Amino acid sequence: MINDDGELDKRALLDSFIRDYGDDLKRIAYLYLNDLAESEDVVQEVLIKSYHQLDQFRHDCTYKTWLIRMTINQCKDFTKRWSFRNIFYRQELDEVHDQNLTENLYIEQESSYEMSQQLAKLPAKYKEVLILFYYEELTMKEISEVLQINHNTVKSRLLRGKKALKDKLERSDWIG
Repeated sequence: MINDDGELDKRALLDSFIRDYGDDLKRIAYLYLNDLAESEDVVQEVLIKSYHQLDQFRHDCTYKTWLIRMTINQCKDFTKRWSFRNIFYRQELDEVHDQNLTENLYIEQESSYEMSQQLAKLPAKYKEVLILFYYEELTMKEISEVLQINHNTVKSRLLRGKKALKDKLERSDWIG
């Protein structure tokens, strides 16, 4: 976005990042970190960093790809911190007080929770490909661009990641 002076309007661009990609970035961070508050912090850091680095954007990818790459890198950095390693990983499901909540909805919530717990335990190289493919619905080509790896590596990690997730779910008695 260019202002009347022919310069990059960083504020307007940041607003469009938040509006157009904010939810996607939060979802990626949450699936990666499995902690809502921490994922919101990561996204905030990414948006601040993107604002300050807009002049350095090379236009060799889309803004969305650039922001997703920054989010994944920020999540990786966050998980390396000592404080993150000492957080009790499992968060309890919210207590169900609503008497109108159906059993199916409760089972669906529990299933989704178990899936995200097991996904979070996968090695980063599998977790990030699965998140981008299934949750963000990126193509293999887009994933290749975001992660800066070749197309065949994406395919391989996707297959191995699915197998690893299936094995974890079977061991947790989630699936048969």
